[in-house]
Amino acid sequence: MNIANLGDVRLHYRIDGDPDGAPVVFANSLGTDLRLWDPILPHLPKGLRIIRFDKRGHGLSSCPPGPYSMGALVRDTERLLDMLAVKDALFVGLSIGGMIAQGLAVKRLDLIRALVLSNTAAKMGLPKMWQDRIDTVKRDGIEALADPIMERWFGRDFRATPDMELWRNMLVRQPAEGYAGCCAAIKGTDFYTPTSGLRLPTLGIAGSEDGASPPDLVRETVDLIHGSKFELIRRAGHLPCVEKPEEYAALLTRFIEDTGHLRGTNG
Repeated sequence: MNIANLGDVRLHYRIDGDPDGAPVVFANSLGTDLRLWDPILPHLPKGLRIIRFDKRGHGLSSCPPGPYSMGALVRDTERLLDMLAVKDALFVGLSIGGMIAQGLAVKRLDLIRALVLSNTAAKMGLPKMWQDRIDTVKRDGIEALADPIMERWFGRDFRATPDMELWRNMLVRQPAEGYAGCCAAIKGTDFYTPTSGLRLPTLGIAGSEDGASPPDLVRETVDLIHGSKFELIRRAGHLPCVEKPEEYAALLTRFIEDTGHLRGTNG
């Protein structure tokens, strides 16, 4: 396990694959830690330097007092990648991780050469919805929201399997302060204008049964970026990398090949 001391926060991160390979950075969703990506790793091509991390208030990273801003989450990621001497990464962001990806691409295009926006949007939900969720978590804990979150996260097929329990447990064991802090960051974010100015290879991925970021919302955001591509994974919800890992990894692999990333600049 690795801890990056960034001053006001300490981020848990992990590097797998080829230490000299082309960098691929993964940023996970609200209520999950870096294990979100475990199911797809065996299906990715060789020659990649795979970097994952727990955002502030999640997993094994520290949990500063909230609320958090999206700017702070972007800055955390920027400082981690600078510390690891990463340049020209292919950045995969899911849900809030996709919002972090958009913010980082706008701020530091030298860090990102290609973008995967998965189950995310430039603006997610209405401020009142997020405030209600923050209030509930602070009053009753994450457990009070766990069952409806599972319905948004997963398609019907996956919810019928014992594996769903693993992800429910991961959710409810996140620090309530960290979860609420990141809800506040989403609540205050609208990236429509800055994201529309991006010009880099971009792949959008959505799940047909995603109740948190429906496919039309993902497509609307991805369409802001000229020349982007959009893929829909059927019979999957908000975390298709968990439900359909082989299909998800195949889409990533094709994008990695199409962008020439394995032949590109290594970080």
